[in-house]
Amino acid sequence: MSIKRVAPPATSSTGGLSDKGLKAGSVGLIGAVVIGVSCIAPAYTLTAALGPTVSEVGVQLPAIFLVGFIPMLLVALGYRELNNAMPDAGTSFTWASRAFGPWVGWMGGWGLIAATIIVLSNLAAVAVDFFYLMLSQVLGNPDLADLTTNLPLNIATTLVFIAGACWISYRGMETTKGVQYVLVAFQLLVLGWFAVAAFIHVGNGTAFAATAITPEWFNPFAVGSFSAFTAGVSLSIFIYWGWDVTLTMNEETKDPEKTPGRAATVTVLVIVIIYMTIALATLSFAGIGEEGLGVGNPDNQSSIFAVLSGPVMGPFAILMSLAILSSSAASLQSTFVSPARTMLSMGHYRALPTKFGAISPKFKSPSYATIVAAIAAAAFYVITRTTSENALWDTITALGMMICFYYGVTAMACVWFFRAEAFTSARAFFFKFLAPLLGGVILLVMFFKTATDSMDPAYGSGSSVGGVGMVFILGMGVILLGVVIMIVMSRIRPEFFRGQVLERQGSAPAAVENKHAEQ
Repeated sequence: MSIKRVAPPATSSTGGLSDKGLKAGSVGLIGAVVIGVSCIAPAYTLTAALGPTVSEVGVQLPAIFLVGFIPMLLVALGYRELNNAMPDAGTSFTWASRAFGPWVGWMGGWGLIAATIIVLSNLAAVAVDFFYLMLSQVLGNPDLADLTTNLPLNIATTLVFIAGACWISYRGMETTKGVQYVLVAFQLLVLGWFAVAAFIHVGNGTAFAATAITPEWFNPFAVGSFSAFTAGVSLSIFIYWGWDVTLTMNEETKDPEKTPGRAATVTVLVIVIIYMTIALATLSFAGIGEEGLGVGNPDNQSSIFAVLSGPVMGPFAILMSLAILSSSAASLQSTFVSPARTMLSMGHYRALPTKFGAISPKFKSPSYATIVAAIAAAAFYVITRTTSENALWDTITALGMMICFYYGVTAMACVWFFRAEAFTSARAFFFKFLAPLLGGVILLVMFFKTATDSMDPAYGSGSSVGGVGMVFILGMGVILLGVVIMIVMSRIRPEFFRGQVLERQGSAPAAVENKHAEQ
């Protein structure tokens, strides 16, 4: 692998952004949406999150999915405005640095990196589970599915999956895009098949626990307690997470000021339609009972489709295994885009060592940062897999905390950055002030509420260390690790933390204001 070192930008009194050497114009709107959907990984996400969410909110699952969608859409609108003004691969890191200064900006970037590194390990784990399940179904040997419980073999296979995804991502956006078209189309086709088949069973009276859809399912106020509500929303936020990958590709898209923001909005809308359809089909077919095929059965909650695909799809259940395998593998690969480009930007602007700003001269991709992301994901998986039997559940729940943190910070950065423009027009008020403000406040409240609740060992899987819940330890531990690294970097790269590289802006730059005035 040939690596080209990109010199960091010269310090500037205007704090201007600069090109990093990525391949411009390689992704259009459709390609960006496909990669966005791939990163969210609806098949993988639903099989991992449907059960835990139902355990918190019961039949109000559709309501919670809609509630989780609202802040995602509001934040996506704020992201779009920031991207229009400052298209930069660093996204949360760059934008928060320009709005709030280097310290908050660095932590915003760390939140994105940490969340994506954590989910990379989970994606690889799910891919491995369904890889062995697929082998057992293809070869007609149920014992093969149990190979995933062999810890040394599981870890070795997971590392192979991570290495393969890293290799594809290293080869740049053209290779990434080509792989994603096929994998995303396949998983969406199978999810549609599952939903139609489930509704047919309900109509024919052959469903496990046919349940009529009622307006109560869409009432978020029917959830038993506020703690259950926030836990459910935190999990539902996790299932939408990943659309912002369309923004981290902004330096590689056609029309970088418009395409990424449009792709983010379209991606979120497509995903909410998919989720609502599958949620209604699953609840109608299986109900929320705690026995048998019920979605409330704790034995089913780690992978609901592994349990329901056979009864719903019959002999074609193997297609669901392949869909989840392709979904997690595709997302594993596309998710590398965000942390690699964020670390690239942080290296480029001297917030990390400059070698993170290295670009492959052949593929025009973040070479060093992509490899580091793979190593970090592999290390995180090995550590959590060998220390906690419930790592998947706890890291998914902790992810909701991390996502709320960096999305909330970025949304508030939009409000602060555009504060001088917020009341100049109705459009500016809604898109640059009200939408991101509401979205950011909701997510930050969710962050603090989840952090408080997760201190209870009963939160998540029930695992704890010294009487403190594992979810809290994972979530806050990762944030504190970021603080420590940030302090170390402030000694190594003081120029960034003094505001000499990315200058804090009190409001939208004059160039942006002039551009909008011309329009």
